[in-house]
Amino acid sequence: MKNIVRVSIIALYITIFGFVNVVAQQWSDVQREVWAGVEKYWEVSSQNDAQGFLSYFDESYIGWSYQTKVPQNKANTAKWIANDFKNNMTVLYTLTPVTIWVKGNFAFVNYFYSELDKNNKTGKVETASGHWTDILMKKNGKWVLIGDRGGRTSKKK
Repeated sequence: MKNIVRVSIIALYITIFGFVNVVAQQWSDVQREVWAGVEKYWEVSSQNDAQGFLSYFDESYIGWSYQTKVPQNKANTAKWIANDFKNNMTVLYTLTPVTIWVKGNFAFVNYFYSELDKNNKTGKVETASGHWTDILMKKNGKWVLIGDRGGRTSKKK
């Protein structure tokens, strides 16, 4: 019971903090469009839909998560995603944009995230947080990842 209360308080704090920061920032229409794309692939990811999530990765994608020693292409990233989705599920997440830069069909977004993840085997719920820089390209009307850098910065308990 104590853990449920603690997790609920943390989730409420994350939600309020994220809402206040998003409301405080004024974005242009194209910045909001880019951010909507980021929110969409996080939503798909939170549903453990690996194929849907990977549809937001261009074939040219090269990303570098803090959890990997070297940058990964789309095929290798797909392996990490499949393993993560098999073993964990996202209970709740919040995103807080910091910078959204757009030039033509290219954009980058710096943002923080916080999430509650549940281990499918143990049932243990854990809070995680970190930040990402996503590099995007507009392709056929959809903002897709061509690169990223970041990941979890909170320590595992």
